[in-house]
Amino acid sequence: MDGINTAMLLAGVLLLIGIASSKFSARLGMPVLVLFLAVGMLAGSEGIGRIPFENYPLANSLGSAALALILFDGGLRTSLDCVRRVWKQALALSTVGVLLTSVITGLAAAWILGMPLLQGLLLGSIVGSTDAAAVFSVLRTSGLRLPERLTSTLEVESGSNDPMAIFLTIGLIGLINGQAGSGADLALLFLTQFGVGALVGVGVGRLAGLAVNRINLDYPGLYPLLALAFGLLAFGLAAVLGGSGFLAVYLAGIVLGSSPIVWRRGIFLFHDAAAWLGQIVLFVMLGLLSFPSRLAAVAWEGLLIALVLILVARPVAVLVAASPFRYDARELTLLSWVGLKGAVPITLATFPLMAGVSGSHVIFNAVFFVVLISAVSQGWSLPAVARRLRLGRPADPAPPLSVEINALRHVDGEIVDYTVRPGAPAAGLRLRELARPDGMVVTLVVRRRQVVIPRGATALEPGDHVFVALRSHVKPLIDRLFSPEAKELPLPEDLELVFPGYTTLGQLKRFFALAEPLAAAAAAHTLDHLLEHEQAGAPGRFGPLVIRQGCEADAVRVITPGSAERDCRDQAARVPS
Repeated sequence: MDGINTAMLLAGVLLLIGIASSKFSARLGMPVLVLFLAVGMLAGSEGIGRIPFENYPLANSLGSAALALILFDGGLRTSLDCVRRVWKQALALSTVGVLLTSVITGLAAAWILGMPLLQGLLLGSIVGSTDAAAVFSVLRTSGLRLPERLTSTLEVESGSNDPMAIFLTIGLIGLINGQAGSGADLALLFLTQFGVGALVGVGVGRLAGLAVNRINLDYPGLYPLLALAFGLLAFGLAAVLGGSGFLAVYLAGIVLGSSPIVWRRGIFLFHDAAAWLGQIVLFVMLGLLSFPSRLAAVAWEGLLIALVLILVARPVAVLVAASPFRYDARELTLLSWVGLKGAVPITLATFPLMAGVSGSHVIFNAVFFVVLISAVSQGWSLPAVARRLRLGRPADPAPPLSVEINALRHVDGEIVDYTVRPGAPAAGLRLRELARPDGMVVTLVVRRRQVVIPRGATALEPGDHVFVALRSHVKPLIDRLFSPEAKELPLPEDLELVFPGYTTLGQLKRFFALAEPLAAAAAAHTLDHLLEHEQAGAPGRFGPLVIRQGCEADAVRVITPGSAERDCRDQAARVPS
């Protein structure tokens, strides 16, 4: 009993110190995972805490559980649209990229450490994958918002490349110990890791979406636990069937998070907290597992391996795997620099220790040192590198006020908090100057610490937080109003919106971010005016948009390309009163 009480006391103290250290992360500009590792190292057997911990199987089990929490939360926040846009390049980086990184780093490690080639390649395989926990942590806490395509590529790559690293690690351990199967067995292991992990992840994610929406729980607090149960089910089922649990839990999170689920905000908040808990437990525990004296013994060798990995292996892998997908030189440079290493390599480094591989302690210590160098150098310098490359911008500030609506039944709408960014179509305009379709209402504006009640004369300033109540089908275009990149985005298809007839063509052009040339006089013409000058019953056109009389006298229908023509009965059935 005393042992349990002491363990709980130590866990509470370490958790408090870990949370407190996160407050210093932004001020120091250091990735929070480095501080968590430092807390563990200070508390370890050679630190001031003198806590003895060298249980590698337990570290492996706890690390896997913590990574599952982190990956599930990362999946929830990765939209299916992002995956569709970047899955090809992410898959190339997750397979070809990891293989090239592993081989180049492994060859260098064998020469630098003077160890057999297979052991060197094993070390390269362990550090070959980009770590999801590190990438999610750095992107979340860096105060930087990268271009959406780069962010999606990094997140999907880091969430899906663990199977390749695990396959290479297990295969090389088998070769070293003389227990490897035939080439067919290794190929089957590779396909099983990816195939079973993907099938289980997608299947469990869909099942989770159906269950969350249909179970009708009496206690709302059980919904986040229900989602967590499915995340754990995806991980465990895939692992039992021989697939990658890491890939399965990540994909399950993506599918569930992209579904229209009830109690969405509560589920996301719970798993955000669970992911933070996983990060703190994971990196503090890995810090406890380290021995600074052993790290010092491989410091110079570890530094050389890290330099090869960061400056040679990762850039070559990115160049080969990502160049076919039309990234420019700046984007390729940033993709190369954000090949962060973190918990997964250290967790994989316990595999050789548990398998009794010769030289496994040297491999573990070298991997730990490489992870430290990667986290400090790449994670710390990410904002500066992105600014130097003129990629990304400061992240939007957190609003001083939050509006929460947690629905236990499906409703056709939500309240969204938008930040007015410089250069966005809405920046500097009065609310009366915005085209506002049916299904959108500005409910509140927060400027610094003041609440502004929205009126027609209210001007939107950069930095304002604008709370908008909207129906779901309107959201893609409202998003564009607050995005400086609106002109670069394709026009959403298959949308039919209803605007007041007094909406001007200038307002409509701004709302859809159209490139149509428009004279000042024509910009003041209203949609009613446009329809009046067309033949009776004929639709008007404004650029790619079709303009039709609405079902009500003072309403006009604006139809984007690809939309099927709907009559008023369809419109009434589609939009609830």
